[in-house]
Amino acid sequence: MNQEKLKLLAKDLTKEYPRSPRETLAGYVLAARAVDKCRAVLLGIGGEYHSGCPVDSMFLEFAGISYEKFRAFVATGAADAEIAAWILQNAKSRPRVEIIRWNNGLRDKRISEMPDDLQEYFEDYVPKFVPRNRPVYVFFDVYDLEEERI
Repeated sequence: MNQEKLKLLAKDLTKEYPRSPRETLAGYVLAARAVDKCRAVLLGIGGEYHSGCPVDSMFLEFAGISYEKFRAFVATGAADAEIAAWILQNAKSRPRVEIIRWNNGLRDKRISEMPDDLQEYFEDYVPKFVPRNRPVYVFFDVYDLEEERI
């Protein structure tokens, strides 16, 4: 692990939020957020955030990249552009439109359309962390409302 390079790039998630799940890296939603969480967790500044969680796994499984390989590459201290290039090199080859459809599917995914385990998780999470009287229309709203982006 290259701690010095990671320290320059990592967000301290005890003091600030990771990027929105809507933000893309290498053309994938969730990827930039997964990088932010991974860097922070590697340095012990992840706070309540987890790296390799079910949300990160959505991106990694679709891309066909193991969490162990992803984590190992992020640990080198690679910058976002280097990580994006690595993702493109290591991800399962797909037509661009397939990635766009997947991104849009997640951008529009309602909690009621998610797997049962995630629906159950969000049933408790939303009332606990999302500001009262703020409607959650889609899955990504949960994080953007909680983290004060919308």
